[in-house]
Amino acid sequence: MWQNALFATVTTLTGLLILLFSRLDFLIPYKHVLLARYSVPFAVYAALLGVNLFAFFFLLTRQLFLKDTGRKLAHMEKQLRAGTVAEELSERLRSEE
Repeated sequence: MWQNALFATVTTLTGLLILLFSRLDFLIPYKHVLLARYSVPFAVYAALLGVNLFAFFFLLTRQLFLKDTGRKLAHMEKQLRAGTVAEELSERLRSEE
């Protein structure tokens, strides 16, 4: 699940960088000055943005992909205790053949 969040984070950050580089092309003559003075703040901002995006996408994927998990697990536990799971699975396998 964290792989999905990491992929979404990297994709979003890459898209933002491409968008910024296309919009800020007038700063190209000043890139040496900007990188010399502001490389650390740029890196810190990018790292904090990456962590926040990762946390957002991680929580989003948990909400989307683990919806009603507790209820489903409680239902499965009831079936396991009653012993009906094996019977239902064998019936499904027979019906598919």
